[in-house]
Amino acid sequence: MLCLPVALVLAVLGESVLPLIAGVVAAPVVRRWLGRRESRKERERRADAVVDLCGAVVGELRAGHEPGQALLVAVHATGALGAAGPGVSAAARFGGDVPRALGQASGEPGLEGLAGVAACWRVAVDGGAGLAAGLDRLEGALRAERRQREELRAQLAGPWSTVVVLALLPVLGVGLGSALGADPLAVLLHSPVGLGCLVVGTSLEAAGLVWATRVVRKGETA
Repeated sequence: MLCLPVALVLAVLGESVLPLIAGVVAAPVVRRWLGRRESRKERERRADAVVDLCGAVVGELRAGHEPGQALLVAVHATGALGAAGPGVSAAARFGGDVPRALGQASGEPGLEGLAGVAACWRVAVDGGAGLAAGLDRLEGALRAERRQREELRAQLAGPWSTVVVLALLPVLGVGLGSALGADPLAVLLHSPVGLGCLVVGTSLEAAGLVWATRVVRKGETA
């Protein structure tokens, strides 16, 4: 994370401790944002793994394996269940309640699709319906949902670019002022007018970023 190194450089160039204080304040906020971003990516990876799990189970069933054995092979091949894998594998290996184990695993972030697998499994066991056919339809539905998510992400690439540009504009302005021979850091950090402009500008920048991010997030959740 570059908050503290960048703040230290600005503090040295501007001969002020204010950038360093701002860097210390911004560091946990940026760390939390990066953590949420990584969690979102991990949820998407797990959701994709559930799709692969459905396809692998269908392939094993059509190859002639029993449902429990097919699930064991698929779980081992895809690694889709993460920490929930041992419980599901144990239920499949020793004749336990596989739908219940899958339902419990579906409560983890990104594994919600396992609720559909559990439903297909329960119907196949209780009603004699074809498990392979049900999982095949479920896989198609999950793949369609993934395509929809990717299309939405592509459509929101433009708004996200706007957010990035909005975040970088102040840095570009300071760099442009320095390139023209001015000393914007000295004005911003060592004069009452500059400090006032810095506070107001930082507040407006933060408000703009929060507003733009919420707009894009609403588009994603919609």
